[in-house]
Amino acid sequence: MINTNRTASVNNLTEAKFYQSLDGRTVQCQLCPNNCFLKNGQRGLCGVRENINGKLYSLSYGKIAAFNIDPIEKKPFYHFLPGSKVYSIGTPGCNLDCKNCQNWDIAHRKPEEINTKEMNPEEVVREAIANQTGIIAFTYNEPTVFYEYMYDIAKLAKEKDLKTVVVSNGYINSEPLKELLPFISAFKVDLKAFDEKTYLDLNRGKLEPVLNTIKTVKESGVWMEIVNLVVPGYTDKKEEVQKMCRWIKENVGPDVPVHLSRFWPNYQLTNLPPTPEKTLIEVREICLKEGLNYVYTGNIDHPEGNTTYCPDNDKVLIQRDGYIINKNLVDKNGQSKECPSQIPGVWR
Repeated sequence: MINTNRTASVNNLTEAKFYQSLDGRTVQCQLCPNNCFLKNGQRGLCGVRENINGKLYSLSYGKIAAFNIDPIEKKPFYHFLPGSKVYSIGTPGCNLDCKNCQNWDIAHRKPEEINTKEMNPEEVVREAIANQTGIIAFTYNEPTVFYEYMYDIAKLAKEKDLKTVVVSNGYINSEPLKELLPFISAFKVDLKAFDEKTYLDLNRGKLEPVLNTIKTVKESGVWMEIVNLVVPGYTDKKEEVQKMCRWIKENVGPDVPVHLSRFWPNYQLTNLPPTPEKTLIEVREICLKEGLNYVYTGNIDHPEGNTTYCPDNDKVLIQRDGYIINKNLVDKNGQSKECPSQIPGVWR
């Protein structure tokens, strides 16, 4: 029987959702595709979910490792309330092991290994309101691993008329995802590669569950944007990019914004050079030729890659300088006098 309700705590720890007790001592976590089998005292690959006497507990509930006020464009969301500020939080832990991790100092740390700030969901919501952000972002590390904390915050935020956004690797099972989505305003998925071997080598994960997440979010009606990190020698192959674009267009449509992000050497890939700016621009052109309407480039100074164009006449609708909005001609209904099409997104 799968546990979906929290009923107990041990030493102020929160019992996890989505796990199965197998023999009274061993449990299987069923939150993400790792589906870890854990004996008493063992933790999952995420490092933050532990079997304690036959029950699974979240070790990171309420333990914030990073928080900040960010522009929504930094997440990145380009079609979700442009120019907004968000109250961003993250905790220790991650359920993938990406060689190119940008936040490895918290994502690959256990809660006891770093300094954290204790905040309950009510305090997080109060801080967001006090900072006049109106949006809470679950980000920095993988939000799936602090699912219970995220769920409780998101549910309370909705009651207080706040928006919530998830910045995720998409590595989550369907049942917990579907239970979470009614309380989420927007969801960003990192599609880290479009090849199973590359996914395993680069991220120690599988592609198919991420594709399932993308389809599930789209079907839910929650606004979604996709990020693809272009890593030299890993995800910059033309054929793979074409396959990715064709899958996106066929399964979730041409209007889902796709962000192509420049790789910068970090963590276990300091031996690689940064992605050449020329490569990123070429990959964007491939995506546009494959029929995707809104393709952006990140981590480079490329005005075209930061601009939202009308898909019918190429008129400039939203012009950005980094995270700053210089011009926005899209009204609250997604309409513009410069463009006959309604621009998909959340504008009000």
